[in-house]
Amino acid sequence: MDDKLMLMIPGPTPVPEQVLLALAKHPFGHRSGEFGKLMAEVTENLKWLHQTQNDVLCLTASGTGAMEAGIINFLSPGDRVLVGCNGKFGDRWAELPEAFGLNVDKVTAEWGQPLDPEQIRAKLEADTDKQIKAVIITHSETSTGVLNDLETINRHVKAHGEALIIVDAVTSLGAVNLPIDEWGLDVVASGSQKAYMIPPGLGFVSVGPKAWEAYKTAKLPRFYLDLGKYRKDAAKNTTPFTPPVNLMVALHTALRMMKAEGLESIYGRHQRLMNATREAMKGLSLPLFAPDGFGSPAITAVAPTGVDSEKIRSVMKKRFDIVLAGGQDHLKGKIFRIGHLGFVSDRDILAAVASLEATLREVGYEGFTPGAGVAAAARVFAQS
Repeated sequence: MDDKLMLMIPGPTPVPEQVLLALAKHPFGHRSGEFGKLMAEVTENLKWLHQTQNDVLCLTASGTGAMEAGIINFLSPGDRVLVGCNGKFGDRWAELPEAFGLNVDKVTAEWGQPLDPEQIRAKLEADTDKQIKAVIITHSETSTGVLNDLETINRHVKAHGEALIIVDAVTSLGAVNLPIDEWGLDVVASGSQKAYMIPPGLGFVSVGPKAWEAYKTAKLPRFYLDLGKYRKDAAKNTTPFTPPVNLMVALHTALRMMKAEGLESIYGRHQRLMNATREAMKGLSLPLFAPDGFGSPAITAVAPTGVDSEKIRSVMKKRFDIVLAGGQDHLKGKIFRIGHLGFVSDRDILAAVASLEATLREVGYEGFTPGAGVAAAARVFAQS
C-alpha cells in the first residue's frame, strides 16, 4: 500500500503533518522582514531547546557539517585534541581533526560499550602543561545505541581548566536532557533530521563564551562554516548565506510543537519509548547491544543470534513497510537498530514490536513466545 512507510531509524525521522504542510508553503525572500521575524522566533526557541542563553547558530549542513564547524572555528593546526571513540561517529570525529592537521589522541571503547570517564580523567590530569585544547565526545553514539556519560566526562574537562568540550549531540539533542548552560558545555552540534522532526538539511551549533574566546586566536581555515559570520548575522535575525527557507519554516513549526509539549514531557516520552523497546527485546530473547544503564533514548541496537539482521530488516520493509536501521561497518548483518526519537509515539513502538514478532516467525527464529514482546512493551506503557 502506498504512503504507509514507517521510519523507525535514527534519522531521517518521521515528520508531523503540521511540519509537512509548513514545508509546502511558497518560499519567500530570506532578506525580507518576514524571514527576519521568523528567524527571531526560531532563535529564541532554539535557545529554549538547548537550555542556553548563549548563541545557537543555524547552518545549511548535516550533523557532520555542524561538527566540522564546531571543531575548525576554535582550534589551530597542531593543537592536541582528545577524542572519545566507541562507534562509527566517534571514529569520524577522530578522522575529521586529523584532516585539518590536529594532533589526535583517542580514548577508545569496544563498539557497544560506553566510554570510560576515568580514562579521560587520567589523560587530562596527566596533561600538566595544558596541551590538550579540546575534548570531543559523542553523547549518543548512533551506530551502537550507547549513551555516553557526558556529565561525568564534562566534569573532568572542567577540572582540566584549559580544554574545550565539543559535543556531538546529533541524536541526543531534543531526546535527552542536555542542560548546556548548567553543565557549561562549550560547543554542542546537532542536526535537523533527528529529534527536531524535520527533514535533513539544517545543522545547529551552540557556542559558549569560552569557545568564543578560543575563536579569536583559532587559525584553522574557514569560510562558509565561519561561525563568527553566523553570530554577527544572527544578531540581526538573518544569515550570512542563503538558507533553506522552507526548512526554516518547518523548523519554526516543529519548535512550536516541541515547546507546547514541554522539555520534561519530551524527555520523559523518549525515556519511556526506550524502556518499552528494550523490555520488548528482552521479552523476545533478543540480546541488546548496549548494556542496561547506557542505552540511548534515541535508538536501541539489537544483536540477534541465529538469524541475519539484514534478513529481519528486509522482511520488515517488504511485509510491513517498517524501516529499521542496520549495523555499520563490521556490525553489518550482526545488529539491527530501532529508532525511537522525534515524532514517535507509544503506538509506533507497539506496531513495530508486533511486526517484528511476525517477522521473526517468518525468518525461522523460534526462541521466543509469541506476544511476549508486545506484552513487555505494554507493561512499560501502563506503568508510565
